Amino acid sequence: MFTRTLFRSLLATAAGLMIAGSAAAAPQPLKLEVFNPGANGMFPVSSELITGSTDAIVIDAQFDRANAGQLLKKIQDSGKKLTTIYISHGDPDYYFGLEVLKEAYPDAKIVAPAPVIAHIKATMQDKLAFWGPKLGTNAPTQLIVPEPLQGNTLTLEGRKLEVIGLDGASPDRTFVWIPSLKAVVGGVLVVGNEHVWTADTQTLASRQQWIKMLDKISSLHPKIVVPGHFSAGAPQTIESVRFTKDYLKTYEAETVKAKDSAALIDAMKKHYPNLGGVSSLELGAKVSKGEMKW
Repeated sequence: MFTRTLFRSLLATAAGLMIAGSAAAAPQPLKLEVFNPGANGMFPVSSELITGSTDAIVIDAQFDRANAGQLLKKIQDSGKKLTTIYISHGDPDYYFGLEVLKEAYPDAKIVAPAPVIAHIKATMQDKLAFWGPKLGTNAPTQLIVPEPLQGNTLTLEGRKLEVIGLDGASPDRTFVWIPSLKAVVGGVLVVGNEHVWTADTQTLASRQQWIKMLDKISSLHPKIVVPGHFSAGAPQTIESVRFTKDYLKTYEAETVKAKDSAALIDAMKKHYPNLGGVSSLELGAKVSKGEMKW
């Protein structure tokens, strides 16, 4: 009897230790925080801080030194080790702030897809020449080019973050899917409460491809969608995907009808009277109507 009781006790203890060990081994759920300078930045561009139990990944590095510094403070306040900085797009508001982060975290990997790196290399000196005087002391003193992303995933404490769209028609216009959070972040595909920047998608085919990528986002049924650019009040949900798609369709229809950029701008303002980023509409309309090269 004593032997049987002891055996059962040992079994119970072993089972308890196994359960406790499994709980300890289970990775902590990832946490997502968003930094967007809003009206305090030249562009309301989003950066994301994704953290696990000890480590962190940052997606996109801000446009100027001041807002990169605000992002840095958020990273430092998390108490996590920054292992990777991922740059999702080749426009300067996504990577000009890299030197601030690299100064604080010199061992963090800085990576981007090959098409994004090609975009950065082809345009960075011209972008710095244009934006440097406007940014003044907030301009970067050193431009940092990311290393190529290997494959199409990032890894944080064993959890995958997937870069979607690298095999598509516009591999420099992708997004990041975080399955464990059902979250979409990064890139320029989704806009919130702002006029949509169209100057870089000058053809019908490119805008149709954009809509296909928005449909791809919708097909994932995300719970969280962080727009790449957004103004105050923009939903960080699928609603911003729907808004962007509707805007592009409206823009396409009005572009065909408008005799010039002034007419196109007026028509879009009537459809969307309360949106921020009017300068994006004005420039994009001039490009679309052939009045300006971009």
